[in-house]
Amino acid sequence: MFRLARLSLANRAVVALVTIAIAVFGVLSMTSLKQELIPSLQLPTGIVSAVYQGSSPEVVEEQVTDKIEEAVTSVDGIASVRSTASTGISLTTVEFTYGTDMESATQRLQSAVAGVQPTLPDDVEPQVTTGSVDDVPVVQMAISGDKSPNALASTVEDVVVPALEEVDGVRAVAVTGQSETEVRILPDQGKLAAAGLAADDLTTVLQDNGVVIPAGEITEGGRAWSVQLGKPVDMVDQLKQLPVLPGGGAGGGADGAAGGAAGAGDAAGAGGTTTPGATADALPTEPAAPVLLGQVASVKLKPVDPTSYSRLDGSPSLGLAITKTPEANTVEVSHAIEAALAETEVAGTLAERDIATAVVFDQAPFIEESIHGLATEGGLGLLFAVLVILVFLMSMRSTLVSAISIPLSLAVTFIAMEAGGYTLNILTLGALTISIGRVVDDAIVVIENIKRHMSTGEERATAILAAVREVGGAIAASTICTVAVFLPIALVGGMVGELFRPFALTVSIAMLASLVVALTIVPVLAYWFIRPPKKARRGGAADREQVESKERRGVWQRVYVPTLNGALRLPAVTIVVAVAILGGTAALVPRVETSFLGDSGQDTVTVTQHYAPGTSLEGQDEAARQVETALADVAAVDSVQATVGGGGDMSMAAFGGASTGLKATFAITLDDDADGEQAAADIRAAVGGLTEEPATEVSVSAGDSVGTSSIDLVVRARDDETLTEATNQVQEAMSGLDASAEVTNDLAAAQEIVEVSVDRKAAAQYGLTETQVSGIASAAMTGAQDVGELQTAEGPVGVNLWAGKVPATMDEIGEIPVPTAAGPVPLSDVAQVELASSPTSITRIDGERSATVSVTPAGADLGAATDAVDAELASIDLPAGAAVSVGGAAADQAEAFGDLGLALVAAIALVFVVMVATFRSLAQPFILLVSVPFAAVGALVALVVTDTPLGVPALIGTLLLVGIVVSNAIVLIDLINQYRARGMGLDEAVREGARKRLRPIVMTALATVFALTPMGIGLTGGGAFISQPLALVVIGGLVSSTLLTLYVVPVIYTLFERRAERRRAADEAAGRVRRPLTGALVSVATGALRAVGRQGARTPAVAAAGGAAAGGAVAGAAAGGAVPQSWPPVQEASPPAASPAPVPPTSAPPTPAPPVWPTPAGPAPAPQYAPQQRVPQEQAAPRYAPRRQPSPQQHPAPPQRPAPQQQPGPQPFAPQQATPQHAAPQHQAPRQPGQQPGQQPAPQFAPQFAPQHSASGNHGAPGNHSAPRNPQHQQYVPRQQPAAQAALPQRRQEPQPEPERRQPEPAPVWPHPLDPM
Repeated sequence: MFRLARLSLANRAVVALVTIAIAVFGVLSMTSLKQELIPSLQLPTGIVSAVYQGSSPEVVEEQVTDKIEEAVTSVDGIASVRSTASTGISLTTVEFTYGTDMESATQRLQSAVAGVQPTLPDDVEPQVTTGSVDDVPVVQMAISGDKSPNALASTVEDVVVPALEEVDGVRAVAVTGQSETEVRILPDQGKLAAAGLAADDLTTVLQDNGVVIPAGEITEGGRAWSVQLGKPVDMVDQLKQLPVLPGGGAGGGADGAAGGAAGAGDAAGAGGTTTPGATADALPTEPAAPVLLGQVASVKLKPVDPTSYSRLDGSPSLGLAITKTPEANTVEVSHAIEAALAETEVAGTLAERDIATAVVFDQAPFIEESIHGLATEGGLGLLFAVLVILVFLMSMRSTLVSAISIPLSLAVTFIAMEAGGYTLNILTLGALTISIGRVVDDAIVVIENIKRHMSTGEERATAILAAVREVGGAIAASTICTVAVFLPIALVGGMVGELFRPFALTVSIAMLASLVVALTIVPVLAYWFIRPPKKARRGGAADREQVESKERRGVWQRVYVPTLNGALRLPAVTIVVAVAILGGTAALVPRVETSFLGDSGQDTVTVTQHYAPGTSLEGQDEAARQVETALADVAAVDSVQATVGGGGDMSMAAFGGASTGLKATFAITLDDDADGEQAAADIRAAVGGLTEEPATEVSVSAGDSVGTSSIDLVVRARDDETLTEATNQVQEAMSGLDASAEVTNDLAAAQEIVEVSVDRKAAAQYGLTETQVSGIASAAMTGAQDVGELQTAEGPVGVNLWAGKVPATMDEIGEIPVPTAAGPVPLSDVAQVELASSPTSITRIDGERSATVSVTPAGADLGAATDAVDAELASIDLPAGAAVSVGGAAADQAEAFGDLGLALVAAIALVFVVMVATFRSLAQPFILLVSVPFAAVGALVALVVTDTPLGVPALIGTLLLVGIVVSNAIVLIDLINQYRARGMGLDEAVREGARKRLRPIVMTALATVFALTPMGIGLTGGGAFISQPLALVVIGGLVSSTLLTLYVVPVIYTLFERRAERRRAADEAAGRVRRPLTGALVSVATGALRAVGRQGARTPAVAAAGGAAAGGAVAGAAAGGAVPQSWPPVQEASPPAASPAPVPPTSAPPTPAPPVWPTPAGPAPAPQYAPQQRVPQEQAAPRYAPRRQPSPQQHPAPPQRPAPQQQPGPQPFAPQQATPQHAAPQHQAPRQPGQQPGQQPAPQFAPQFAPQHSASGNHGAPGNHSAPRNPQHQQYVPRQQPAAQAALPQRRQEPQPEPERRQPEPAPVWPHPLDPM
């Protein structure tokens, strides 16, 4: 990370150009992003619909639904199959697992349905459709006027629809509610008999006439013409002039013409007279006049009997549903539709004909409101964060340099979103708003540390590089932790995973961009704009003690330092208080409400009124008008579009919009300032009592963006009677719960039908079969027969042949004539006509008969409602063979909570791995994770105090919180480790590290909290159902974790490390060397090979020096032994030319001796066992030196770190150090290979009272010591020095690196993995 800052400072012009390019392309990407309500989702649902006219539900189930179910279950990837068979309609819903390629799944589904097509009835053609979010209409409109319905429909089709279809991005415009017309042919039986014709002769009139047949082409005079035979019939008058031939022209063509002529001749001969002398085979002198259709039947253009009514605020209206193409921008399409209707030509025509339009549903205003609200909250959060930085740093320049990271990070995020094809919706925009409070943290830490270094008088470039080097690793680890917590989102399945993956990706990109900006752009801006103190600019060095004294006098320091000292003095009390706080928070858990996704806040409400089976359309319309009147009295209602009749739109089945049974739907638009939840309650109270005959129930549902808000209880049974009994029993039990607002079920009541049962024996007596009798009765009951289409200028119009009066009563059905050999007999002679009971619809789930009881919770606490439902279900004694399972929002919530809980555990594990890699320790990451449970304290308190349910957005905020709260602990522990590496004692390092990290920790926490405050309080309400719970969790958790982290983490760190020091001292006293897990195990194999190589290269003189002292480097050299190498080993020196005899150990008590430092007269002694390492030629001076050196008679000194080798020369600071008791007195080391005479060797740092080692490396073995071991005077010599610690300066002078000059990094010092214990 330090290299990035150094590279940026060396290429400042390039960094400036890259910054400008990021800003420009970021703005361009932001303006070109598509705006949508939610991320585009491909719902894993396929619909197979089939129409079987006139068939009862049982027939549809047996002949259509069963076969379709059997076919589709063979498709791979199916999660469940739900089918509904109603009168004349089969609807099969196939749900696939999320993540399925729906394009491939649709093809497989179509192939399966095509394979079963031959086994279905002849007139049944199944249709396969799939749904996505793009299939939801962008705009739904209602058009009404004072003109006749036909005139209104003509205006809409001729003026409005063409104008809307020309709008870019519009895929389709569907018109509903218009009255259709048809051509009715009513035959006159008397005229047909007089002409020798029958009604069947009229069925092929359009097939025999008006047929257009291409006949090739002709060429004449150099020109070619296409030949077309026939002319289409496009007017009713032309239809009346069509000739009708006996037999319906069945022969067709020439044969038909011949047959017709013969028939005409026979008729003439039979009906006319013969002239005298005429022969029998004489041809008539003139052909007979043809019989025209208009002569034997009435041909009229009449409206089709309506099957539904549509009204807008009580006036007849038409509905328009406009869908967009997948690549179109929802907001742009909506505005373009509005502009198209406002054009002069269209608006003038509508005004002239007194036609009004009203928007029933429009996605654009809600999207724009959400985006504008979130953008406003994000802007306010940015302003608050900048003010926090300004208050702490008291420098406008430093504040602006820190704040520049926010727009630059967002610009990089916009570029990545544009490249990845993501849209700007309430989820991605909420992620950007959340990121505003977090992306500035890295820049704050860097700038604060730069100012601290500059305040001590360091040169600008040196201060910047030293500051970045000091905090670079910490901020990188903290940012990586924040990004890592979103990786487990991939484990979340279902709709939640599909929705929140763009959210996680957006936050991750912003976080990584902020890290890069903090390490590259911020240092360059600091070099240009941040000035050092005046005293430093005049050339004098600022007094470090004066700066630190001023810092200690600050308000934060005066409050924090005494309380921290108290916590460190009383660690047990601190831990008990922290545990008590956690325990008290656990008591709040039962008071936390839970939900799924929450209310989206849209201003639409839907009311559905169901009717009893058999209710006529007029009866439905009368009941629906009562609902419209009741809704008009609700103050929050702006407009009501009512649709009476119809069985639902098959295309909306994937979204839960299609249902069976008789019903009326009311799409309600609320006022702009209406409270959606309160409005829904008022509407429910207004229409709740309108359940009198013929209505059966009325349900109210809010306009949620996705998902369902009801608890669905799926009842399954083996037979209809058991299913009905169990369903009614469950519905009755749920209706008595206080947690339920309304309870409905989709088990339609049984309907009465007229059943005609053929008496097979009686039919056989007349020479008829059951099939023949059923066919005759079916033909008589068919009111109209489709005989073709009339191609008019307004479009195709159906032509229906009405056979005559259709029986309307049971008696008339029994009187249907059945032709037999003995003459016609009534149908009642061969069949029995009676009433029978039949279900209105049959629903099955995975092949089992089922019914669904839907419970709408009375409040927002879905979890409490689910618990109440489960408890009530446990008390119900269901009939044998019946079972109930919980689904709907309750099942979705349980699945989402389970997946997110697993993701939370995985996120904590990933954070732990990152921290282990950062600190190279297994113990310290556990200390850092202490902040995670303390974050739950504030999160739960925030949810309870604000009465916000714990839903999926809040759990996503918890994931984000895990990555944020450990950042403060990482920054704190990292600095403490640095101070300890410089030689500070444990207690002093903890106090100094906590004191100096107080300001950046508080700054980042407050900046994030204030940045999220506008979103947390729902200042604008934009996207509040996603962003507000998430922001509240982060705010509460960050406040509690910051307060507790500043005290608990230092206390726990001190306890752990003090115990580790005692363990190391005990190991040293026992002669054990404990190696850290990290590093040693990684290099075991390599270390073994190197150890074998070194063992083979040792001389016999080494073995002879087995009793020599291990602490004297001179003795080791004299014995001819090589100095033990660090791990990984550095380049080994060649063996000396001569090996003096080793110094024999002395038995006299050792006496302390002053340290011997290199002088021009001769070299200084080197320790016998000191790990070597490479250091740069220009080593930075130490930042810290011990203030006093304890004597051996006092307590043991803190562990000393091996210092890097230094170049010869005067030393500005030499710490006082006692000579080890076992070291050889004033013995000069032999001249090393390549050393010139009189040249001073590099001094070796000899740790105090180092443990004695033999030349063979047997540490602590009997007989290998040159002097008796005194545990009181022994010090632990660390055998491992991480690279980050080895790189720290070791002198009081400030480092003076040059930005343009790359300083070599010191090599890491590792313990040899195969050193003996």
